[in-house]
Amino acid sequence: MSKPFPDRLATGKPYPLGATSDGLGVNFAVFSANATRIDLCIFDAAGRKEIARFTLPECTDEVWHGYLPDAQAGLVYGYRAHGPYEPENGHRFNPHKLLLDPYGKKMLGQLRWTDALFGYRIGHRQADLSLDRRDSAPAMPKSVVVEDNFNWGSSRRPETDFADTVIYETHVRGVSAQRDDVRGDARGTFAALADPYFIEHLQRLGVTAIELLPVHAFAQDQFLLQRGLRNYWGYSTLSYFAPEPSYLSTGEIKEMRMAIRRLHAAGIEVFLDVVYNHTCEGNHLGPTLSWRGLDNASYYRLVPGNERYYIDETGCGNTVNLSHPRVLQMVMDSLRYWAHAYQIDGFRFDLGVTLGREGTGFNPGSGFFDAIRQDPQLSTLKLISEPWDVGPGGYQVGNHPPGFGEWNDKFRDGTRRFWRGDGHQLRELGARLTGSGDLFNKRHRKPWASINFLAAHDGFTLQDLVSYNHKHNEANGEGNRDGHNENLSNNWGVEGPTDDEGIVSLRERVKRAMLATLMLSQGTPMLLAGDEFGNSQHGSNNAYCQDNELSYLDWQQMRSPAGSALAGFVGRLTAARRRHPSLRSRNYLVQEEDMGHGLQALAWFDTDGQPKSDGAWQDADSRTLGLRRVAHDTHGGLDITLLLINGCEHSQLFHLPQPALDWRLLLDSGRPGEQAHELAPGQAVDVEGRSVVLLAGRVASQDAPSQPAASSHGPDPVSYTHLRAHETK
Repeated sequence: MSKPFPDRLATGKPYPLGATSDGLGVNFAVFSANATRIDLCIFDAAGRKEIARFTLPECTDEVWHGYLPDAQAGLVYGYRAHGPYEPENGHRFNPHKLLLDPYGKKMLGQLRWTDALFGYRIGHRQADLSLDRRDSAPAMPKSVVVEDNFNWGSSRRPETDFADTVIYETHVRGVSAQRDDVRGDARGTFAALADPYFIEHLQRLGVTAIELLPVHAFAQDQFLLQRGLRNYWGYSTLSYFAPEPSYLSTGEIKEMRMAIRRLHAAGIEVFLDVVYNHTCEGNHLGPTLSWRGLDNASYYRLVPGNERYYIDETGCGNTVNLSHPRVLQMVMDSLRYWAHAYQIDGFRFDLGVTLGREGTGFNPGSGFFDAIRQDPQLSTLKLISEPWDVGPGGYQVGNHPPGFGEWNDKFRDGTRRFWRGDGHQLRELGARLTGSGDLFNKRHRKPWASINFLAAHDGFTLQDLVSYNHKHNEANGEGNRDGHNENLSNNWGVEGPTDDEGIVSLRERVKRAMLATLMLSQGTPMLLAGDEFGNSQHGSNNAYCQDNELSYLDWQQMRSPAGSALAGFVGRLTAARRRHPSLRSRNYLVQEEDMGHGLQALAWFDTDGQPKSDGAWQDADSRTLGLRRVAHDTHGGLDITLLLINGCEHSQLFHLPQPALDWRLLLDSGRPGEQAHELAPGQAVDVEGRSVVLLAGRVASQDAPSQPAASSHGPDPVSYTHLRAHETK
């Protein structure tokens, strides 16, 4: 028989926040600046019945705390907060509502949507100004006390240099839900991420990191469930410290750690897509689940002078108030927890501009950025921002502080426009190929700050980019009004799948050219999971609510000849990138820098082997480009590569530039089966239409006389992206 609970809690300590077991009992600490009392509710192991309730006996510096002797890990609990219910003044305390611990590290159960989850009476004439007195506990998940010990053995972080990183963006459920070679209960969970076949697939692709869509416990939004849909992507956070329970096949959080340990053993880092800009509690008409009930006025940004309403710069109903020190502390504590307890290697910040907002708008010197950049642990991890939100001045690509990478939508859009045949795209393509220095070459930032991508979870897949001219989001139940209308795509003659061999062949060629552009550009490439084998979402560009086969990866396609060949081509691209420092330079290449032997660090050429002229850069119909890059290799020699790009419909003959070098053809996206081979001296290269060729050069003799480097300046913006670094030296 279990030992009875004491009559009251001991005082305990205000730090650390959350529920902390010391082996002899559990300390509870929770922040609320405006509550008048907070109760700790203890439940049975199933989370169904409340078996004890205690008032936290002490409040120190706005942290309420108490200690429960003899309590152990596995204890199920929640909070109830007392205080004023004055929505017009920003306060929404309602002790009838059970609240999740904002620091809870494990969650038991799922939300069961009932009117009792709301702090006000649904349908009341005063709306959220009314008070609902029904107990929400039966419909609420509960927090669980955990022991945070795990045997990491000899596991070590791969610590891949950012300049060498290749990211694979994927979804825990979607990446394995249709894997028929994984046991049924493991599909769609962390257990499948540790599957040897999946890890070997990543290694063959040359991936160095996987970036997981949100794995923090999240809510299934009521409006989606009412339409027979589900929150698939997970951008509706319910807990910043607990893994999503549905991703744990065993129900144990160690399953996630085991997957990370095995990925690390294979040299693959793990990044988390994190959502600290808003929560699942929505606007003033949303439910009371955690932060709103504990201290609404502190946790959220409210409209000054009318605190009933929320500032919404996220498009999701609310904005987390990172200007408050305790709220900022919660975010920092969450990041440090995942970095330490789960050995996470990096974070991608959803709507990162929101995190950097102060009273006057976005500020790269905001409290959030300052806190994370000075942190001795977090500042050493890979930090990536989605550099926009829906608020005023919400587009901030290139304006984040040093230490952060940023999703570069200009790379995405410029690459799409060029390969679908738009005019006036050469200068834009040139800037993106060379690390987008016009955006990032400031404050001593590096080319890796540009996170280059063709497709991401939000939008068309690569296959759909070459298969659809229009979005097809009918399954979302919004009349196809949701999602972007302009996808910069080209179906090449038929909307959707086709048996026309000519169109199929052209689509495959364009996909290879786009993948080559991605992998052979300076910056950090990010590949959307499934793009390596032609995965399609059937024209959906907003599959956020499609937790089904529409979103899941079709591994049968990977096993097809076309899918297998495309994945092999991606592996060849990443292998070339690894071998050649000039393709992933750690610093911006400067056109004027003399590398010796008549070679500049960066040079642009036309099909005749002559420097690209100003007129050619400005010609709307010009779609050919040669880019030679030179960098020092690890042995002190020169690494020389030449990228030949043909965006025309028909093949083009490229004459190679001076000085004459020994050239080796490494890759030809138009002829993917062609093996690498040496070129004859003076040989021109025939580049198929809508294709990319990569050559590697070698100086024929170290004693050969140097030849004067040909001038090859491109017009702005191509030239100034590289001149800027030179001018600051």
